[in-house]
Amino acid sequence: MSGATACLLLYAASPGMALAAASNDPDWPCIQRKVPELSIGQVWNGPEIPETAGNWNADPKIEDLVGELAARRNPLDAAQKQIVEYAGTLSRDQVNDKLFQLFQGLFETLNREREQVISGISRYAAKQRELAADLRKEASAVDAMRAKADADPDELERLDERLKWETRVFEERVQSLTYVCEVPTIIEQRLYGLSKTIGQSMIK
Repeated sequence: MSGATACLLLYAASPGMALAAASNDPDWPCIQRKVPELSIGQVWNGPEIPETAGNWNADPKIEDLVGELAARRNPLDAAQKQIVEYAGTLSRDQVNDKLFQLFQGLFETLNREREQVISGISRYAAKQRELAADLRKEASAVDAMRAKADADPDELERLDERLKWETRVFEERVQSLTYVCEVPTIIEQRLYGLSKTIGQSMIK
């Protein structure tokens, strides 16, 4: 058995795939458990969110701020500072209502972004399974050719080099998937950190 064949056979038994078997989705490729959608209770420890918070995007200032705070290119500590500064611009009688709206906007925005990432991971993993199946067939054909005494050495070398290249690309995609698997957790942690700052900025 070639090294390429062994690599591909081991793909289905990689850590993410193995742990996925115990998850709620057997096709989920990540070590991190699949939680398709967050609940407010997972990230909010403050007072009950009023229904009026759902109108957050009616306020252009809050809508713009939600976009800025949700962007992961904006460091978390800088985003938290923006929340504190925004709260400082509000009058005492409006601060809590506006901060409730800010939280609701961030929750909806980041939860939606997280759902999109999870859907993308599932599509990526499905493509990887297809690639693994194709490469296993190709590797088996190369191994069978190698076993023949009259095999054309030049053709065998050409096919073997192509298989090595395609396997290397496949392995790089596996590594990329490992990093992408962390993104839903990163988004969740960001949302929790921002929510905590919002709660601390409210008038008790």
